[in-house]
Amino acid sequence: MTAGAPDVDAATAAAIAGEGERASKHALPLGAPCPNCAKPLQGPWCHACGQKGEDYHRSIWRLAAEALEGLTDFDGRFWNTVPRLIYRPGQLTRDYLAGHRAAQVPPFRMYLAAVIVLLFAWGVSQEATGKHYHLASGAQSAVTAARSKVEARRGHAAAVAHPNPVQAWLRGRGARIQANPEAFFGAMEHWAEASGVLMLPMAALLLAGLFAFRRGVYVFDHLIFAMHALAFLALLLSAVLLLGLVTGQAAWLLLAAPAHLFVHLRGAYRTGIFGTLLREGLLIVGLALSFVVVLAGLVLVALALTP
Repeated sequence: MTAGAPDVDAATAAAIAGEGERASKHALPLGAPCPNCAKPLQGPWCHACGQKGEDYHRSIWRLAAEALEGLTDFDGRFWNTVPRLIYRPGQLTRDYLAGHRAAQVPPFRMYLAAVIVLLFAWGVSQEATGKHYHLASGAQSAVTAARSKVEARRGHAAAVAHPNPVQAWLRGRGARIQANPEAFFGAMEHWAEASGVLMLPMAALLLAGLFAFRRGVYVFDHLIFAMHALAFLALLLSAVLLLGLVTGQAAWLLLAAPAHLFVHLRGAYRTGIFGTLLREGLLIVGLALSFVVVLAGLVLVALALTP
């Protein structure tokens, strides 16, 4: 038994107590049927099958509140993690990989919470500015004119030829978007969070390629780095959106993104200035291309779901 064992036991007990408290707070009423085995619940967990008796049908506002609650309900870990994520990101990542995790918010939970905060900030920004999704009349006229020219050139042959299935599908979906743009952009917002998670493995694979010849560094290490880096970026974008409601200078905060990434890369991987700058440039290009791919997939999903 090591000297630190009592501290570990205390931290474990506190974590179990906190989990039990959160489970009780969101549990189904006593006597309600277990969603898994239908046995009457006698507590937060089912005594028959062990599944948590919790109602998962919640609004986005309640999920956002619970995510923030999860960040702040770990014995002050929130106040220890976020300032270090901002000012000492490299050391934060290295400490987690070295096993010093009890004082940190789990990286994946922090990343998910940051994404939810970003979506919340986006929604508040849209509501506050009174913006609504629509297609400008000039754009609609241009699309209509272009379509008329194409159809005129095809002439009689276009009337008897079989249309390309992809083109026909895109034309049909384009007409639906023009008729109901709110539904299209609403579908994009709905799937944005799930699509954002795809950036994590993409960023980890890019880092694995950039550090392919670095010994003792694994894909898991890159994944933790990506969670920390993307969480900071999501929080930065949230701050820009919210501060943009009160000042027109908020966009200048975006300059902190490349500076923070440089400090994070150099601190986490212990690279030189030139090597860090080179990898940062390649990483930014790779992330931009990955974002385009994710965005294209998000658009296709939204197209398919637009009624």
